Amino acid sequence: MLRHGLFAGLLLLASTAAMADVPVFELIIENNRFQPETLEVPVGQKLKLRVINRDPAPEEFESYDLNREKIVTGNSEIMIYIGPLEAGEYGFYGEFHQETAQGKLVAK
Repeated sequence: MLRHGLFAGLLLLASTAAMADVPVFELIIENNRFQPETLEVPVGQKLKLRVINRDPAPEEFESYDLNREKIVTGNSEIMIYIGPLEAGEYGFYGEFHQETAQGKLVAK
């Protein structure tokens, strides 16, 4: 039983170390817009997308291309795990401010 617990602990440590190697890219929501509107990310690699909402109102990060949908409350942030992506463009928008909150990830 002790050996099983040690193995489980080593697996947890290995997965934690692997997640530490995942690059983080930031998107900022301010004045109901994403900044930057275009964000370049690497092809074929998992990544973390840190979405920081500097507006007092909530926004919903929505992307059919990335199959992601997540609310970011006002003056807070979220982390979205993505990838690995193939080369191309992946659109996203703010569900609550579609007329201004538009952007895309470009995997190169």
